[in-house]
Amino acid sequence: MNHNVFIGCDKEYKDAGIVLFGAPFDGTASFRPGARFAPQAMRLCSDGIETYSPYQNKDLSDISVCDIGDLEFPFGEPQAVLDIIEQKTAAIVSDEKLPVMIGGEHLVSLGAVRALAQKYSGLHVIHLDAHADLRNEYLGQKLSHATVMRRIWDILGDGRIFQYGIRSGDREEILWGRHHVHTRMFNCGDIEHAVKKTQDMPVYLSIDLDVLDSSVLPGTGTPEAGGIGFAELVEAIKKISPLHIVGADLNELSPHYDPSGASTMAACKALRELLVAVG
Repeated sequence: MNHNVFIGCDKEYKDAGIVLFGAPFDGTASFRPGARFAPQAMRLCSDGIETYSPYQNKDLSDISVCDIGDLEFPFGEPQAVLDIIEQKTAAIVSDEKLPVMIGGEHLVSLGAVRALAQKYSGLHVIHLDAHADLRNEYLGQKLSHATVMRRIWDILGDGRIFQYGIRSGDREEILWGRHHVHTRMFNCGDIEHAVKKTQDMPVYLSIDLDVLDSSVLPGTGTPEAGGIGFAELVEAIKKISPLHIVGADLNELSPHYDPSGASTMAACKALRELLVAVG
């Protein structure tokens, strides 16, 4: 067992089709910090799951994934963090590999999207989350985990962001979202709509783990009751998998808020399903 890499993701970089990396940043966490510890916690706990997915009848051994470890970030500098993520994502893409990122808080998605939007002019985003993340600013800051989808909208524009599982946001951002993004409140019930609309487009998939109900995954910075179950998350990933996925992330696990370890194990299984789906 190699605790320095996620289970089954030990291929050489030159041979890999997918490159996994950690983005351990939670500098704008507004409630409970700790997502910076997720990548290493998931690598350690991944030994407790199998590489085989019975949900998809696929195995991580069937695909070539290289876990290159965590990026190194300066403290207290969100823009510098985003620049580092953007540069690393661009380098992975230039090597004709698919980047998959483990957060960290949700702001890290912006760095990856910046790089991929330069590569793919028709980029769309499918976003699974409890929170809309569409505020124009939060506590006076434009760069925040509460504004990440608004900043992504600044890049992509109307009609290119599809949100699922949303059940939290202030009134202004929810009303704004009705005119600029597609939002399915509370669950992933019409994810086929996003699949149909993006079937010929490059797609970035962003999964905030608080889309799961807090009874399933309490170990997150801003838990929200009323979320989806793990089986529904897997079904959503499976339905998205035929799309042209050009990058993905899984974020917002804060492992120490669930000392049982169940949240971290759920995150590990979700990452396995994501990897075999895009691989």
